[in-house]
Amino acid sequence: MHEQSLEMIELELAILIRRTTSVSTNKKKWNLDRSAYLLLRRIATKGAVGVKVLAGEFQLDISTVSRQAAALEHKGYLYKIPDPLDGRAYSFQITELGTKELNDHKQARLERIAELINDWPEEERKVFGQLLKKFNQASL
Repeated sequence: MHEQSLEMIELELAILIRRTTSVSTNKKKWNLDRSAYLLLRRIATKGAVGVKVLAGEFQLDISTVSRQAAALEHKGYLYKIPDPLDGRAYSFQITELGTKELNDHKQARLERIAELINDWPEEERKVFGQLLKKFNQASL
């Protein structure tokens, strides 16, 4: 692989992350950091899940995901569902407040991204999305 291509990709990914997450750092009203947003989005789209599964999906330590989920539970964005077969285990489900916060934050992120690619032709937007998806799935 060509070193110059790798360096360009690495730099552009760093800038991409900064620009797409600037909505949460520039506006004090948003309560979700990147990890909270991803956890809530996953639970909202795929349903209740335990920390062990989340840790596997996000390639994080169970303790890290547990801490993040506990913080979201404390804010009222998630609640625990006890496992009927194992009294020690539980799953997390998103609350109405969590859904509202997620949707508000997601809308702000979509608006921010739309601003950045407003003058792109639709075909370029589609290709960009497909390439990002391909890149993100390559690490699974």
